[in-house]
Amino acid sequence: MTDQRGLDEEELEQLDERGPTDLSDPLIRRELKKAAVWFGVAIAVAAVIVLAQPLLLIFGGIVFAAILDGGTRLLGRVLPIGRGWRLLIVSLAAVGFLVGTVWLAGVQLTYQAAILRDTVALQVNRLLEWGAAYGLGVETVEPQQLVEQAMSSLGRLTSAVSSVLGGLTNLVMIVVIGLFIAIEPRIYERGIAWMLPNEMRGRFYRTSDRVGKTLRHLMAGRLLGMAVEGVGTWLLLLAGGVPMAALLGLLTGILAFLPNIGAIVSGILIILIGFSVNVETGLWAVAVYVIVQIVDGYLIVPYVARKTVDLAPALVLGAQVVFGALFGILGLALADPMIAMIKAALEQKSADDEAEEERPPPEPRAKAAPA
Repeated sequence: MTDQRGLDEEELEQLDERGPTDLSDPLIRRELKKAAVWFGVAIAVAAVIVLAQPLLLIFGGIVFAAILDGGTRLLGRVLPIGRGWRLLIVSLAAVGFLVGTVWLAGVQLTYQAAILRDTVALQVNRLLEWGAAYGLGVETVEPQQLVEQAMSSLGRLTSAVSSVLGGLTNLVMIVVIGLFIAIEPRIYERGIAWMLPNEMRGRFYRTSDRVGKTLRHLMAGRLLGMAVEGVGTWLLLLAGGVPMAALLGLLTGILAFLPNIGAIVSGILIILIGFSVNVETGLWAVAVYVIVQIVDGYLIVPYVARKTVDLAPALVLGAQVVFGALFGILGLALADPMIAMIKAALEQKSADDEAEEERPPPEPRAKAAPA
């Protein structure tokens, strides 16, 4: 059988097949979705590389907002006033601490910082001379060389934040973003949920609550560890007659925000300054470092791990190396909170998947009887 154009049935069926530009074909729609996903991933990777610095500042603001929110909740247990007033008290205390720290480090401890740099360089040169005596073939270094070598290993973005002005600008941006988020966090949470399908919003809210709780507890434990290490180091070094005890305590407390790496750097500084006096003071500095790290490692860290997520030290160190090399100082400082948030989100996803598997399937509806 042929039509008016002289085509048989087989040729007519071929003409009725959908063309490659027909989006109603299920196969084409499925392949377009796959291509869109890969294209979106490529765009996201490119955006992260190009916008690394702003994204890290935003994430730093989220971390600071978690600190403010955690302090507000904690203050609510002992001070029954409105959340806004409690947030104001915590915010003023946090900003006052940051301003006081910058002032103390920049004004009161400037002279000690210069002495610290020269003392560290002198001690390193002594170690290099000792190594040269055993045929290691090393040369002496200048203080500026130590600074340049240490900063150059932190990645291509470190130069943008290594200056005082750049560091203060980043700190102000993080504080401002954190304040805006902490004032009304539910607005941003609802805004993100609004962009998701209805069936995904329940999962998002559960994940957001778990990630927020994890981040609040992690930051609370981190601040506790910073306070214990900073104050403990200052008092013990002061009792042992170690020079620049206040500066070393401040640096130890700040560096305690960086797990693993911060402890190593602060320990090197403490020990070098201790041995710059005499052997007895150096041994006391070693003992102080060991005592402080034992308290932090066996009391504070396990307590924080029980309240948040237990992160393997190798995982945290690897993330710090990668983020530090890619994103500089900010990446190094925020690697630990980022890994904790990712792990909390994955744990919540696993819990949601198990709950859906255990949920009984819905019963089929009975067909209505014909009238």
